[in-house]
Amino acid sequence: MITNMYTIFIVEDDETIADSLKLHLEKWDYQVRCARNFSNITAEFAQTAPHLVLMDIKLPYYNGYYWCSEIRKISKVPVIFLSSAADNMNIVMAVSMGGDDFIPKPFDMEVLTAKIQAMLRRSYDFVSQSTVLEHNGVMLNLTEAVLIYGNERLELTKNELRILQTLMENKNRVVTREALMTKLWESDSYIDENTLSVNVNRLRKKLDGIGLGAWIVTKKGIGYRI
Repeated sequence: MITNMYTIFIVEDDETIADSLKLHLEKWDYQVRCARNFSNITAEFAQTAPHLVLMDIKLPYYNGYYWCSEIRKISKVPVIFLSSAADNMNIVMAVSMGGDDFIPKPFDMEVLTAKIQAMLRRSYDFVSQSTVLEHNGVMLNLTEAVLIYGNERLELTKNELRILQTLMENKNRVVTREALMTKLWESDSYIDENTLSVNVNRLRKKLDGIGLGAWIVTKKGIGYRI
């Protein structure tokens, strides 16, 4: 038995298959989450922050190709397609939409496990995890310093990233100005109260440009929250 901290996100609408996959992978000490809201897989992906995705092609609402392309907008996490539609056209489509591997159904659980282990080794032996935070449809990619909202993609400075990361890690709670300054102190430049206000105001203007102008709320004399 291999003890690990990897999380796997299963996007499979056949509950029998999803549950049997979950049960099998948990025996290998993987953390496993099965998708439940098939109308918003991207949000569940962001909340789960998995190391690998197992993706069916035929799904309610949108197919697996669509969700893979949406995931690719915010993360480079490995995606393995599982499908009974294993003709050449579907395999080519899976790869072209951002998939890393394609395993036809029905599959052998041990073969699938070996492929998952190989994919995780290749992906994470030398590359750190791409971390994504999500709140009310807004996604923050910490690795790429990018905020995604709808079809909008906002490039962030180091200080803007640290402000948003701290606020999103404490969503719905007020973060004091002192806590934010402590976070920003990790950067190369000195941050005082006035500099913090300038940074927050500049960030608000950028957020306003993608329809999030009122997202950061000021609690006068205390700090900020989202």
